[in-house]
Amino acid sequence: MNNTYHDLVQQTFNFPQEGFEVKDGYLQFNGLDIKALIDKYGTPLKLSYLPKIGMQIKKAKQMFAAALKKHKYDGKYFYCYCTKSSHFSFVVEEALKSDIHLETSYAYDIEIIKKLYEKKKITKDIHIICNGYKDKGYTRRIANLLNSGFQNVIPVLDNKDELKEYAKGVRVPFKLGIRVAAEEEPTFPFYTSRLGIRAKDILEFYVDRIEGYESKFQLKMLHIFLNKGIKDDIYYWSELNKIINLYCQLKKICPELDSINIGGGFPIKHSLGFEYDYQFMIDEIVRNIKSACKKAKVPMPNIYTEFGSFTVGESMAHIYSVTGEKVQNDRETWYMIDSSFITTLPDTWGIGEKFLMLPINKWDADYQRVVLGGITCDSHDYYDSEEHINEVFLPKINNGEPLYVGFFHTGAYQDQISGYGGIKHCLIPSPKHVIVEYDKNGKLVDWLYAKQQTAQSMLKILGYMK
Repeated sequence: MNNTYHDLVQQTFNFPQEGFEVKDGYLQFNGLDIKALIDKYGTPLKLSYLPKIGMQIKKAKQMFAAALKKHKYDGKYFYCYCTKSSHFSFVVEEALKSDIHLETSYAYDIEIIKKLYEKKKITKDIHIICNGYKDKGYTRRIANLLNSGFQNVIPVLDNKDELKEYAKGVRVPFKLGIRVAAEEEPTFPFYTSRLGIRAKDILEFYVDRIEGYESKFQLKMLHIFLNKGIKDDIYYWSELNKIINLYCQLKKICPELDSINIGGGFPIKHSLGFEYDYQFMIDEIVRNIKSACKKAKVPMPNIYTEFGSFTVGESMAHIYSVTGEKVQNDRETWYMIDSSFITTLPDTWGIGEKFLMLPINKWDADYQRVVLGGITCDSHDYYDSEEHINEVFLPKINNGEPLYVGFFHTGAYQDQISGYGGIKHCLIPSPKHVIVEYDKNGKLVDWLYAKQQTAQSMLKILGYMK
């Protein structure tokens, strides 16, 4: 019986898969020779493969276009990227190449919008959806954008008092959105999301505070976001239909209302066993909206989405070296990596997130069950299960080159949550970061975006150096 790691993967999954194949004994990621990048830059290593961003946007746009055509849907589709998933300039600017729009979450996002305009990466026609609970610094910046000619900025009201800030600060006619507070999943310790306005209060709020002020501001959008994402279950369809029905009611008294924003939440592949029928879900969303509008005899709305993880998640990988093996008892073997899960992949520690984990080399070696350990002194700095099983299997370590392990599709939220460039637990440094992209001549090139964090940079932050 064959007992190599390669055999294990082929017996468990359909392999190779899109984005993953083994060539000459080494794993390839979207056709990239990862071993060559390790030889050039070393580990630990963060790798951003920017072409994947455009591929994901194109995929979603094509699927929505197919659904609109299939159902003879009258409204338009708008793809927005939510910047909170990754604020880095190389990510946002790469996404903008695919003719998309943006969603913001906090005041400083607006400073990014201004810089993008200065660099001629966007025009004032771009749609900017402003979400989140907004302090005065945020509402003031939104008002400044509107006053400076960004005509498609849509502040999405998170509470009833927010409108007062725009009424005072905006000097031109502008568009409004309202976030509908969703009911949370049964597993949550509270019933209703802290974000948004309760659905039963929105009709009265519109009549009392918005209707009759069309020359100053117009309600154009209803927005909903579900924390668990877009999933084919009763909870998702129930919450989606609530906002669709609310749109139909409001449309009869608010002719300016013309859009539904269903937020984000498309999942990405975190296992070779990942299955999700994107086209089916999009078809059903479009079909449900059209059906309700026909029944209510109101025009179909434009559909907005705000895909963050779906846009950028699958573009990044974290690569580590296994620096040692520790057998602690008769059933646990530890592989120690040259970094930390807590500091580089905080979702694995904070919310138990699983990422697609594969070795880069030694695919023809025997395998064993292991626990991966980080190098902090924290007992929780480990990774011991994959999404499809409650175990981790990796090739056995033998003589020769070290075992390299990759965590893939890590491009959303990890840098933001861990605090890029700041102080990390046990002063573990942030890894070097390599970008892979097409140059102006269409040639794939790699370059070092950031070196590994140094002791001196941390000592300066901590006040030990001037």
